[in-house]
Amino acid sequence: MKLISEEATNVEFLTETSKSGGKNYFIEGIFMQANKKNRNGRIYPTEVLQKEAKRYSNEFIAKKRAFGELGHPDGPTVNLERVSHMIEELEEVDQNFMGRAKILDTPYGKIVKNLIDEGAQLGVSSRGMGSLKAGRNGISEVQGDFYLATAADIVADPSAPDAFVAGIMEGKEWIWDNGLLKETQIQEYKDKIEKSSRKGREAALVEAFKDFIVKL
Repeated sequence: MKLISEEATNVEFLTETSKSGGKNYFIEGIFMQANKKNRNGRIYPTEVLQKEAKRYSNEFIAKKRAFGELGHPDGPTVNLERVSHMIEELEEVDQNFMGRAKILDTPYGKIVKNLIDEGAQLGVSSRGMGSLKAGRNGISEVQGDFYLATAADIVADPSAPDAFVAGIMEGKEWIWDNGLLKETQIQEYKDKIEKSSRKGREAALVEAFKDFIVKL
């Protein structure tokens, strides 16, 4: 199974006045689409998304634990320290899975609110695990073992990353790689492994793992 992330472009970031006179911030729009090739060349069959949307709604949304993060996480697990919003709705409408999420008053949620107030261009990205079956014309079909980890993470516009990096990653060494934020140390491990010979790859993997454990 592979980590699969898909960016959604048909979403809006909204503000609504609360009863106390303050502002509540929300995301609304198409979080996922079925039977349509996306920008990553993948197609999600309707039955696959229907099954996962129902499970996700019952196990997470209904129990108020459907959280999303700010940025591009490297794994399927939601890190509570990075949570910025809570998904409140996910419903199918004509093979579009429409979502609504509330921005929370967490440290990362406050960053999102500030970015919205400053007019930053933000989007959302679904995140899950699943197998892919290669088809014609470079299209891959997501298989029935797909597991939806979160319906929406909040991501920055890759064409304007500077404010995003400065506001969120202060105090840590991160690098940009094809529009994704990755921690420098992890990238160093990857580079060493990829540069090693076929015979030396196993040793490089063991060395990287030992170094990682020591630094935990």
